[in-house]
Amino acid sequence: MSSDATKGLEGIVAAKTYLSDVRGDVGELIYRGYDINELAGNIGYEETVYLLHYGKLPSQSELSALKTKLISYRQLPQGIIDLIQSLPKDTVPMNALRTGISALGCFDSSSEDKSPESLQEKALKIIAQIPIVTAYFHLHRQGKPLVQSRPDLNEAANFLYLINGGTEAEKDSVDTLDMCYVLHADHGMNASTFASRVTVATLSDIYSAVTSAIGTLKGPLHGGANEAVIRMLQEIGSLENVDAFIADCLENKKKVMGIGHRVYKVLDPRAVKLRKMVLKMGEKISDPKWIQMSDKIAEIMLHEKGLHANVDFYSASVYYSLDIPIDLFTPIFAIARTSGWTAHVLEQMADNRLIRPQSDYIGPEGLTVTPIDQR
Repeated sequence: MSSDATKGLEGIVAAKTYLSDVRGDVGELIYRGYDINELAGNIGYEETVYLLHYGKLPSQSELSALKTKLISYRQLPQGIIDLIQSLPKDTVPMNALRTGISALGCFDSSSEDKSPESLQEKALKIIAQIPIVTAYFHLHRQGKPLVQSRPDLNEAANFLYLINGGTEAEKDSVDTLDMCYVLHADHGMNASTFASRVTVATLSDIYSAVTSAIGTLKGPLHGGANEAVIRMLQEIGSLENVDAFIADCLENKKKVMGIGHRVYKVLDPRAVKLRKMVLKMGEKISDPKWIQMSDKIAEIMLHEKGLHANVDFYSASVYYSLDIPIDLFTPIFAIARTSGWTAHVLEQMADNRLIRPQSDYIGPEGLTVTPIDQR
């Protein structure tokens, strides 16, 4: 097989999974047998965590127990707080998050324990602590005091409470972010999930696996695309400028962020949900131009290139409407996706085999060494 045929491992099956399925030809996303359209709006993020980790939707008592456990794990070690407060305030938030999660492994005396029970507890601990690391760095860079989590708030509400410096968010904002968490929780063998499974397949620890995933998600061809989308919209500026901007992109082969997907050949089902959320949020803000510009770009790209909007395209506008700083968009993606990453780590470890693909060597052959004084 030629190297071009498998470039980027496109079409290569790297693992069997019970967790999620991306059906790109029909625009479906499945979590543990449930279509995302069945889940989003009907269950919350904590229920999604339970579904991915335990294979079924929880009973009320099971959900309460999980919430209690997540809340109990929110407190960061003082050493991590000291580390966060020592970082330069202009640190890229994804870099701060990557560093913080990596350092958490140093404060966990059981970090090398790979028993199923220990891995499960560490997974839940990371899920609970990754939003705290994100929020505390955001408060630190603003020179604000760190706020204590509230045990009466769910994951989405507590995160908004923290980044807002101790001000509780409105219910609509909490519900919106919670649904974003559900939509972003898992997505097949995406780049960051693959990175987490490759790392833990070497029998490394779960903190290293999640750190690898965060580093992978940071890139603008993966999670970082949502930040790039809103910056693109800001650059365009107004609805009247959309046609000329996209025409220039197409003529000069510039990438239009948030458009197209490696797997989906039809509209990303998460984008459908997120667009509805943007429309709902737009009713409460004075300037509807973000959704108008987004829809115009999506219309042009579908007509000109046959490409649909993806999840990043509308999630950017959702977060922006929630007044979340642009450089926290990708960390929020990481917060949600940690539920999927850790579930994949557990699945990999349950039936592990080192992931070690081959490569096609296409370099020269038969070279001989010329003495250094003759080169």
